Amino acid sequence: MRIGIYEYKAPKGLIRVTVRVVDGMIEDIRIAGDFFIYPEDVVFMLENRLRGLKADPSYVGKVVEELFHSNEVESIGSSVEDFKTAILYAIKEAGEVC
Repeated sequence: MRIGIYEYKAPKGLIRVTVRVVDGMIEDIRIAGDFFIYPEDVVFMLENRLRGLKADPSYVGKVVEELFHSNEVESIGSSVEDFKTAILYAIKEAGEVC
């Protein structure tokens, strides 16, 4: 088990990701920060969709993009790319190659 924590400064907010990776799979992930996002429950949905997923940039990026686009997410000062970056760097901090 490896844990990675990464704080990403988006243009108008901080995205903090804590991820636990076991055998190359995302066992748990928490996304927090001082960003503004609507609908608010999209963060919980994203965490749930990433749990159990292979810690691979192509899989992770696809899930993040699909969720943001399918739920018409509005985020002030941060983008889908900012969230992808924060998540992928947290995975990298956990010792997984990205």
